Amino acid sequence: MFENLVEVLKKNPRKIVYTEGTDKRILESASRLKKDGFLTPVLVGNVEAVKKAAKDNNFDIDGLEIIDPQTYERMNEMVSTMVDLRKGKMTPEECKESLLKSNYFGTMLVKLGVADALLGGATYSTADTVRPALQLIKTKPGANLVSSCFILTRGEEMIAMGDCAINIDYQDTVDKKSGEITLKASDKLAEVGVETAKTAIKFGMEPKVAFLSYSTKGSGKGPNVDLAREACEKCKAMIPDIPVDGEMQFDAAVSPVVGQLKFPGSKVAGYANTFIFPEIQSGNIGYKIAQRLGGFSAFGPILQGLNAPINDLSRGCNAEEVYQMSIITAALV
Repeated sequence: MFENLVEVLKKNPRKIVYTEGTDKRILESASRLKKDGFLTPVLVGNVEAVKKAAKDNNFDIDGLEIIDPQTYERMNEMVSTMVDLRKGKMTPEECKESLLKSNYFGTMLVKLGVADALLGGATYSTADTVRPALQLIKTKPGANLVSSCFILTRGEEMIAMGDCAINIDYQDTVDKKSGEITLKASDKLAEVGVETAKTAIKFGMEPKVAFLSYSTKGSGKGPNVDLAREACEKCKAMIPDIPVDGEMQFDAAVSPVVGQLKFPGSKVAGYANTFIFPEIQSGNIGYKIAQRLGGFSAFGPILQGLNAPINDLSRGCNAEEVYQMSIITAALV
């Protein structure tokens, strides 16, 4: 997988901004990427502090760009841009206070085109990565929400799972004044299916998308079953050239015998490689079971629906995971 992504980056050089420039894991990845030469890291932090942290740990970052929010010459431009983006929700003073924080500052570097992508979250929460992205980068045209996907590999086998990290559940969006539904829950879940399929394609997969449930083709009843079924039908209409089916139980999705018995004639049942969960709890549990008991390596969460690649690290990540997520993030530009 990574060989193909590296080839993409060699043909299309990219810059990736790290929001935690003094972190040992970040510095190790930046040093390694500098040596490899196919991706250019940009480090956020106090210049002397970043250089000292690198020197103390014997990491070579000589020549890499280090940008300090406190002294950045384009800060006034950043503040003005953020004021416009927030549309009266924040004063210039509040915007500057936010932009002095590395997560907001790094995100604005992407917004201004100083970097192509961002990787953060080694020392702060997913929310602190997603919030600046939503406020500054915003969702891409046609997208109604940000979701996530995990790519899991085991030898030559590759699967995709979404959403396992961002959306707690799916509820109708209701206009506060009129009380009318402006976006149905099933539209949101269908969009997760579309975006996860697109992510799978970027990793060289031919997605076969299964909307998962505790029911297969009407065998069970309940709101979550209805949600999965409705979202599946909408997803089919949105990506008619990609096999999509559901609702189905996991055994029906992966076992040809069970799948074709329960869902005869389906191009997905028994052969699925892209799995859409009805809410975050089952999704998060599902990918971790695959990782810990199934022997899969998990890469993600890969954020979907944004105008630029912004990705989040686990606070428990190691340097190898930072390096791998750097490649994945930049290759999605």
